[in-house]
Amino acid sequence: MADHNELGKEGEEMAQKWLTEKEYTILQKNWRYGKHEIDIIATRGKFLHFIEVKTRKDSKLGHPEDSVTRKKFKSLQKAADEYLFRHPGHPWIRYDILAITVYPDPEREPEFFLIEDVFL
Repeated sequence: MADHNELGKEGEEMAQKWLTEKEYTILQKNWRYGKHEIDIIATRGKFLHFIEVKTRKDSKLGHPEDSVTRKKFKSLQKAADEYLFRHPGHPWIRYDILAITVYPDPEREPEFFLIEDVFL
């Protein structure tokens, strides 16, 4: 597996743990509809959250959240529409981006930056 794929998988595992600590209930990970994917589907309070997780090794190449393009967001929306069709009854939804920056220094904790209620 390529390094960036391993980092992505590691980031999604860190995201799940972080979200759980923040009182989110994880419903699905890597939910797919055709070529579209939602990294994490979770609930918190009255909201159903569709969460795109982006992980980078440091911010030299830009912040992780900067890599969520309009095309990627539209793909997330298509998958979310299908999820809602198959699992009706969620009147309150949000699209979120969870950006994780991992540093080469093992003493430095990863940084988590949650952008809630995104619309591109």
